[in-house]
Parts: sequence; structure tokens; C-alpha cells
Amino acid sequence: MTKKPLIPTVLAAAMLLAGCSLIPTYERPAAPVPTTYPGDPAQPSGPAAAALPWQDFFTDPRLAGLIQTALANNRDLRVSVLNIEQARAQFQIERSALFPALGLTGTGSRSSPNAYQAIDPTQGSVASQYAVNFGFTAWELDFFGRIRALKDQALSQYLATEESRKAAQISLIAAVASGWLTLLADDELLEITRQTMVTRDESVRLTKLRFDNGVSSEIDFQAANSQAETARAAYAQQQRARLQDENALALLLGAPVPAEATAGGTKGLAGIRPMPDVPAGLPSDLLTERPDIRAAEQQLIAANANIGAARANFFPRVSLTSSIGTASSEFSNLFDRGTKAWSFAPTVTLPIFDAGRNIAGLNSAKAGREIAVAQYEKSVQTAFREVADALAGRATLGEQARAQTAQADAEAVRYKLSDLRYRNGIASALDLLDAQRSLFTAQQSAVATRLLQLQNQVTLYKTLGGGWATRNNG
Repeated sequence: MTKKPLIPTVLAAAMLLAGCSLIPTYERPAAPVPTTYPGDPAQPSGPAAAALPWQDFFTDPRLAGLIQTALANNRDLRVSVLNIEQARAQFQIERSALFPALGLTGTGSRSSPNAYQAIDPTQGSVASQYAVNFGFTAWELDFFGRIRALKDQALSQYLATEESRKAAQISLIAAVASGWLTLLADDELLEITRQTMVTRDESVRLTKLRFDNGVSSEIDFQAANSQAETARAAYAQQQRARLQDENALALLLGAPVPAEATAGGTKGLAGIRPMPDVPAGLPSDLLTERPDIRAAEQQLIAANANIGAARANFFPRVSLTSSIGTASSEFSNLFDRGTKAWSFAPTVTLPIFDAGRNIAGLNSAKAGREIAVAQYEKSVQTAFREVADALAGRATLGEQARAQTAQADAEAVRYKLSDLRYRNGIASALDLLDAQRSLFTAQQSAVATRLLQLQNQVTLYKTLGGGWATRNNG
């Protein structure tokens, strides 16, 4: 009878020691990057990228529809969502160890003693035993915070997985936008190449006519013919690139690219709705705005918690097994009066010698934390470099695009004048072919630079942590 108060006493002691934790105090590492971006760029006004919903940044309805499709169908994003569910379940598994697992157990046995065992004449030659018990088995009292450390580690892993899902969505949205812009540029380049084929075929016709009349040499005719075939080869190459880029975008969407996604006549990149400029802020802002950095920090917190679990392995483990029920040698009177039975069995395990296993486990946990610190610092440095590169692009690509567009316009005028002079017999065929080549190259370069400028805007929005926030339309 004096043993009954022992259960609440042990439980009270467990609650008293519940605040004991061997997890080192977590401190966020200092960001290993400068306090400002190179050149200290001017900051446009407006909301931060992380607070700007992607619907307010990508305002073109064609692109918005593609992004919605990708968010619904993309398999990589679906895997990220399932990873969150798996991490959440793992956290619940670790947390459940803090509580006793109650269960109901029913047992029954019948046995016959051998010839060397004494036989109780009152029980006959067969012994029977039946029991029904309700209780818990091997519930560890977390005196030194081992289970809570593992729970905290699982929680941080879960939070890291959730942040990784946000980072995956940002990358997906940026990839869809970049792929869509590439398709528009492909269409524009196809139109430029088609027009070049027409003008070069006209040059072949004109040069052939002059050659047949003895005005020009066969060298001029073959040079013009070579230029025309070069344009045809470039057109085939552009067609192949366009099909491959469409296939890449379809993979991101998880569905075929609809025809209306690139509809818009011959405007190409010039026909899209502009994307707003976003302020870069300070490098320290990236620590809270970039999901991949937050995920790396959660991994660091998890590694820090793992040290607490490794430290707790050096201390005794106390576990309880307790049950209450009924037991009888006759099944018919199993629940009669007088058959009550209970048990209380605490177990204490004290590590004495394990050939250095616990020490190695602690060293491994500490090394894991240092690895997590390095990975966190690398993620911060990578983010800083990505934003700095995008800001450098924003500062220079606008002027480059303007200059190359002006160059293409100048080459177009030059070609018209060369064509006019050639038709009037003033300029040579070489001058005309050179003007054609220069115009084609300048037009291609202008489109490529404009595409790079728009993709750089997408990249800056992505690297600043934009693309996760979603406008609430309801």
C-alpha cells in the first residue's frame, strides 16, 4: 500500500525537471557580407520585392495564366509540398515521445509442466493464466531534455522544409516568366530572320539578273546566293530553338503551352506589360526576405538542437512501465472481485562504457552545427552576389539595349541606302552584302539584349525574395 503514492511523486519530479535543456543557446551568425551593395545603387520607391505579390509584378495576363498553371501542375513544386507533409509527420512522431503511449493489452496462456516440475494437485496437470491490463510501457521521463531536443530538431527541419517550398515556388515563377520571355524573343527573331530571307532572296534575284546581263560577275551572284542560304540555315536554327524553348516551358507548366500565351502579333518583347522596379534595400534585409536563407537558418537551429540531444545521452535515462487491470487463472472469473492487479516498474539506465560512442555522437553533432553555419553563411553570400549581379544588370542593360536598338536602326538606314546605290550601279555587291549582314546581326543583338534586360528584372525580383506573396482576391 505504501508504493501507490510513488507514481505521482515521480510524475511531479518529471514536471519539475521539464525545464532542463542541454541545447546550446542559439545565436544567429553575423552576415559575412558588406552592409551595402557595390556602388550603393539608387533605390526606387515602392514596396519591397518580398511584399509585392507576383500578380502585381507580372501583370501581363498571358504570363499570369501560365504561372497559375505551373503552380497547379508543376511536379517539382508538388514534391516540395509533399516534403512539408512528411516533415510535419516526422515532427509529430518526435513530439509524441513526450507523452505516454496508453494501450490495452489482453493475454492468455495455458501450459503443462514437465516431469521434473512439481505439480499442484489443486490446479490439475494444465496451468492457465489470463490477464487484461491498461497502461503504458517504457515511457521515458525527459529529465535532461533529450526528447525535447529531438522534437525541436524535427520542428526546425519542418520549418526549413516549408521555407524550401517557398523558395521552390519563387524559382518556379521566375523560370516560367523567363521561359515565356524567351519564347517571345524567339518569335521576334523568327520574324527578323524571315524578313532577312525575303531581302536576301531579292538580292539573289537582282544579282542573277545583273549577272545574266553581264553587269556583275558570278562571284557577286554566288556571294548573294551564299547569304540567302545562310539566312535559311539561321531560320531553321531559330525554329529548332523555338520548339526546344517551348518544350522547356511546357515541362515547367506540367501542361502544353497554350497558343494564346504568345499571341500578340509581331510586337514580341515590345508588346508585354512592363514590370515595376523594386527597391533592393540593404543586404541585411535578405536574412528575413529570402526563404532559402531562412531555410538554411532553420537547418542551423536543428543542428544546434541536435547537440542538446547528444549531450543528454551522457546522462541517465529513466523510463516507466505501469499498468492496472485484472488477472485470473480462470477465464470465467477474470473480471470478478478480487482479481485486480497492477504493476509499476521504473527503469534507470546509466551509461558507463560505450567505447566512445556518446563522445563521438556529440562530436558529430558539433561538426554538424559547424557545417550548418558554413552552409548558412554560404547561402547569405550567394544571395548577396545574386542581388549585386542583378543590380549591376539593372544599372547597365538599359543603356546597352538603347544603344543596340539605335545601332539596328542605323544599320537599317545603311542597308536601304546601300540597296538603292547598288540598284543604281553606284555601290558594289560587296557593300550591299555587308550591309545585310550587319543589319541582321544588329537586329539579333538588339532582341537578345532586350530579352536579357527583361530577364534581369525577373532575376532581381526573384533574388530579393519576391514571388512567394500572393494577392488575396477573395
